[in-house]
Amino acid sequence: MKTDGLAPLFEDPGPFATAYVDVSRDVENPSSVADLSVRAATDRLSDEGAPEGVQQSITERLAQPTGLPAPTSRCVVATENGGILLDEVTRTDRTAPHGSWGALPDLLPWIADADATVPFVLALVDHEGGDVSVHRSGVHRAPETTEAGGETAYENKVAGGGWAHLRWQHSTENVWERNAQDVAKEIRQYVSGEGIDLVLLAGEGDSRAQVRDALSDIQGVTITELEAGGRNADGGDAALAAAVERALDEVLGTRAVDRNEELAERLGRDDAVATGLNDVLNAFVTGQVERLLVDPDGVADLEVEPSHYPGLAFGAITEVPERLPAGPVLVAAATLTGAAIEVVPRAMQFDAPVSALLRWNAPPAEGVNP
Repeated sequence: MKTDGLAPLFEDPGPFATAYVDVSRDVENPSSVADLSVRAATDRLSDEGAPEGVQQSITERLAQPTGLPAPTSRCVVATENGGILLDEVTRTDRTAPHGSWGALPDLLPWIADADATVPFVLALVDHEGGDVSVHRSGVHRAPETTEAGGETAYENKVAGGGWAHLRWQHSTENVWERNAQDVAKEIRQYVSGEGIDLVLLAGEGDSRAQVRDALSDIQGVTITELEAGGRNADGGDAALAAAVERALDEVLGTRAVDRNEELAERLGRDDAVATGLNDVLNAFVTGQVERLLVDPDGVADLEVEPSHYPGLAFGAITEVPERLPAGPVLVAAATLTGAAIEVVPRAMQFDAPVSALLRWNAPPAEGVNP
């Protein structure tokens, strides 16, 4: 997960109330169930000392309809002076309501769910243009779709060969190329505007190739072609959905393998890597961390003594407690230094609860926290 969108949170001095609960309301999960989840989270806020006004703000926001089908969970962060600072929905079933009141927002449970759903652009293309939409993995909901292209080869086809036929063919191919460029332009807007790094192309083979060629200069984006589905394919929805699932499994599996191989290689060379809470926090102090790898369960019982890490970023907090839970500290440090957060099981980090891939290799400062 990219953390730049979380940065405004840390401009508030806190303390922060965080609630993350399942707010699904449907036949299988009626309002009474969702209300109980909200009550459990706000009761926890009350037990930890959150002001009544903050509790009320959280309760009212969680009660607002999301307009989404189940499963739907909602993460809300609020402070006494700043009001609602974060309101995010995930398409997950949050079975255990989460609530906390503390010096830092407690976002790791939400990040764990949000990191498991991947945004991607899906473009269904043919010679007349394409339908471009943004989806998230695991979310089965009709998205808003933008039509691109639409220009048609209006000249009647000329029978036989000769110059007239060649002129018609050249004109038609130009129209197809312009439509492909229009589709690529729409995809670029989503990629740059929403930070999406995965594009799936479905539809006619020639059109897919033209759109892919038009996107050849994009950096850091995976483009995958699907053999199933099209703009007007009869009965093709099921085949397209299956092809999308296969592509997502393959792409995400490849990324996980690449990340694990990179971590193992860096550990083997002892190069630009930190493992364990102490080393990772020291790397945050020097601004070295590029990607934080964390197992939420692995750090759930760990604490940090901030005085042992002079220079560790905490944002606008004016009074830093003597001890803080590790999860919120790691999220704050990652956000305030521009590091990405990836949720990775401990077993895939060579039994470390937290690791970091670093921007450069330098001896970390000495720390004393285990």
